[in-house]
Amino acid sequence: MKKVINYIKESYNELVYKVSWPTRTELSSSAVVVMFASLIIAVVIFVIDAGFEGVMRFVYEKIF
Repeated sequence: MKKVINYIKESYNELVYKVSWPTRTELSSSAVVVMFASLIIAVVIFVIDAGFEGVMRFVYEKIF
């Protein structure tokens, strides 16, 4: 039980004194970057999926 209490105390000290938390502006700008990157990745995956769908439709129409 002593190890658990020691672990909790050390964790708390690390979170309070050693972690550098971002400011509100840094956090909001990072969130915007993540949203735009997610949007770009979603569009790229959509384009790739649409391309594969077109290829597969072409292949299946020729075979069957």
